[in-house]
Amino acid sequence: MPLRLDGKKLAEKIEKRLYSRISVGLEHVRRPPGLAVLRIGDDPASAVYVSNKAKACKRIGISSFVSHLPPDSSQEDLVKKIHQLNADERVDGILLQLPLPKGIQESALLAEIDPEKDADGLHALNLGKLLKGEPGPRSCTPAGVMALLAHNQIPLAGQRAVVVGRSILVGQPMALMLQAANATVTVAHSKTRDLVKLTKQADLLIVAAGQPLLIGSEYVKSGATVVDVGIHRLAGESTTGGKNKASLCGDVRFEEVSKVASAITPVPGGVGPMTVTMLLVNTVMRWQDHCGLSFSLSDLVP
Repeated sequence: MPLRLDGKKLAEKIEKRLYSRISVGLEHVRRPPGLAVLRIGDDPASAVYVSNKAKACKRIGISSFVSHLPPDSSQEDLVKKIHQLNADERVDGILLQLPLPKGIQESALLAEIDPEKDADGLHALNLGKLLKGEPGPRSCTPAGVMALLAHNQIPLAGQRAVVVGRSILVGQPMALMLQAANATVTVAHSKTRDLVKLTKQADLLIVAAGQPLLIGSEYVKSGATVVDVGIHRLAGESTTGGKNKASLCGDVRFEEVSKVASAITPVPGGVGPMTVTMLLVNTVMRWQDHCGLSFSLSDLVP
């Protein structure tokens, strides 16, 4: 059996560390860290994600400020709300929950977030800092992947890494982080020819394609490490013709790929918990910075 890259267990360990650092910090400052989440519209998946983030904040002592605005909110009203959060001294991190309803300009809203409060590392300035290797908030999902690989002592220097997916949320920053760790990185996407031939060369395969069960054993080199970023809800069917409870899966066919990989992330319980945890890390680090506390978490951020 391959090594199971358990994101849930690592997330719990990091949360305990964050709780401890917040407790120590509160001996010197009067307020806890604050995370503001801006949710627009009624996407059901977003509702679950926002709820999970609020629960995670509560577990470690972060104040959570959730704003739920209607899907027909104007761009001007949303910018005004972001500016209010930028000016709110209780708020150290701001997260714009994606996806947004049609008609709302995502990039324009992200640009309005104070880069120092950009909890998801998606402001152009922070993406530029990542490109230049300068410190700053990092995109949560790829940062979570890097923490998971480091914790499990997966070697990166000199390794051939293939990232399937080129989104600004995962694929692009993931490639930059791996390059900074001295891996040789190729980014594949929907226009890539002969994907199997490419992924078969990878010592490390990161799959963020957004297509359920895309990657099977024929895509994977024997002994490779496989990280599955995808998560999808598949409706089940019963033998009587009705529907069973929906099941979760990733972009990778887990049971099949497990037979050839040396290490693999499960879905759920792999990358997902680490994404939320790195959001907390970004928020606590900004709190330490804003309040003049000594840094103690930089080892967690690539």
